[in-house]
Amino acid sequence: MTEAASAIVYCEDFFGKMDGKTANGLTRYSDKYKIAGIIDSTKAGLDAGEVLDGKPNGIKIFKNIFDALEGTGDSIKYFIYGMAPLSGSFSTEDSNIIFYAMERKLNIINGLHEFLTDNDSFVKKAAECNVKLHDIRKQQNSKQRNVFNGDIFKVNCPRIAILGTDSAVGKRTTSVLITKALQALGLNTVMIATGQTGIIQGAEFGVPLDALTEQFISGEMEKAIFTAWKSKHPDIMILEGQGSLSHPAYLSSCFIIRGGQPDAVIVQHPPKREKLGDYPDINMPDLKEEIKLIEVFSKAPVIGITINHENMSDPELAQTIKDYEKKFNVPTTDVLKFNCDSLIKKILTVFPQLKSKLAA
Repeated sequence: MTEAASAIVYCEDFFGKMDGKTANGLTRYSDKYKIAGIIDSTKAGLDAGEVLDGKPNGIKIFKNIFDALEGTGDSIKYFIYGMAPLSGSFSTEDSNIIFYAMERKLNIINGLHEFLTDNDSFVKKAAECNVKLHDIRKQQNSKQRNVFNGDIFKVNCPRIAILGTDSAVGKRTTSVLITKALQALGLNTVMIATGQTGIIQGAEFGVPLDALTEQFISGEMEKAIFTAWKSKHPDIMILEGQGSLSHPAYLSSCFIIRGGQPDAVIVQHPPKREKLGDYPDINMPDLKEEIKLIEVFSKAPVIGITINHENMSDPELAQTIKDYEKKFNVPTTDVLKFNCDSLIKKILTVFPQLKSKLAA
């Protein structure tokens, strides 16, 4: 296996927050890059793992790019833009830092809708510095124009979608952890990434859905799953969710359901979040109503709930888990605080063919 290239992640003022979700995700997990440091002056000197999950992981947070490069050495090869602002665009400060990173011979990884390779100034600078620009959301070729054709019905393994009640609630992290837990059991498990962070983390299969033309999103979701099926013949697939089905600004959940045709759903929810992220005038959906909407739209059962513990004390979290299990009659957990055991047990019960594979 190729050794992961070292990278620093830029996340000024947003690390640990909703709009820092790319940096947050890379800090928790990355196959493709070795994360050597995070840039966020508001948390400089702290351990990134401690900030996110209360558990140190040895990834230091630096004040600026100068300190990051000095503190991590000359082995850094990549500068990852680790934020996902609602605007989808770079600020003047962002652009200046990216120019400096190129001068320091760093290749740039960009997950925004604004593409570096469409900007003559960035392209010229990259050529001068002999570095590469990687726009994760940019269509790399005209082949990303597949319409839904029914290949999904040839995929003969269970598909579980990890959906949620809002954006940036932990759907990707839960997808990764459930995938790893199923793999640890010995099941051939594939995760389908559906956003830029999962792609940057190194997911083998997937596509950033919100970068595609609407007509082709279901088809590209289907294609990613069918490609994984033909390549790996997995026992089970985990489909990373995006946004929420009820969210007025995001449509990705609709296409994940339509293109992915999940057999079951697990729902991620932050109980203490009162307003939709980035939309302070819109109330969060009621969990019961969201589950009802998901089950009607997908025609698939919700078989578990995972909790985002933001702004929750440990006693509040424990009580909420107990209450949800009683109210919804499905296993409930916080995969970061606890583990996936109850969810895995439920998955094996719902799909008994998986038990047969383990017994074989």
